[in-house]
Amino acid sequence: MEILVPSSIDQTKQPSLFYKASKKNMPLLVILHTWSYDRYNQINDFLPYKKIINWNMLFPEFRGPNLLSNHMGHQACGSLLAKQDIIDAIDYIKKHNNIDEEQIMLVGSSGGGHMALLMAAYRPNLFSFIIANCSVTDINKWRNENTEYTKHVEHCLWGSPNKDNIKDYEYRSPIFHVKEIAKANLKIIHGKYDQSVPFSHSLDLYNQIAKENNKSNVTLEINELTHEWVISEIIEDLKKSTIVISDSASSISK
Repeated sequence: MEILVPSSIDQTKQPSLFYKASKKNMPLLVILHTWSYDRYNQINDFLPYKKIINWNMLFPEFRGPNLLSNHMGHQACGSLLAKQDIIDAIDYIKKHNNIDEEQIMLVGSSGGGHMALLMAAYRPNLFSFIIANCSVTDINKWRNENTEYTKHVEHCLWGSPNKDNIKDYEYRSPIFHVKEIAKANLKIIHGKYDQSVPFSHSLDLYNQIAKENNKSNVTLEINELTHEWVISEIIEDLKKSTIVISDSASSISK
């Protein structure tokens, strides 16, 4: 079901997709789209699991893809508006549905992982568990590593880094929010053979978090994959994080 949620910042109506659990007081899983796509991006991957775990699922848009073709590109790519869109959508679901507000989980991969990390910094205590996979953690570093996306990054951030926009590059890069991210319950995952976003992005972020707070609830997994994630394994990680698991959830297998 599509919902339109008024932004608490600019009052525009922003779209999300919401799929309600058949039982009351079930967890809410917030699933973020990737860099180049919109709210429909992860439906085919995650909705089949809804029938098994019976959680509420929310797919927010947060101002669309981080692409030159998006006329709202400046508002996307980790802006304050984009982050607040996710919070506003969650608040809307909390207001209009009976969910377990102690178990709001957040997952994202690639551009969605980038946004998941920024949300970990923005509201670290809102989410009971966050998974960020194959994430861009330093936008300026990445625009030089993957030149296919340079023009898209510069569209979203008003050009290449300069004295006028360098603070915005930092604001939208998780690596500059280590202190806040260290407060989250977070799992960082990255494929060793990722050619789109080098795994050094996740490794560097984790090392800085460990230096900032060696007692944080942040973990790192470097696996044998490329720029991808295995949804069944993500669901298993999410299940392990929950306090109460529905009876049917035990039927999930990797």
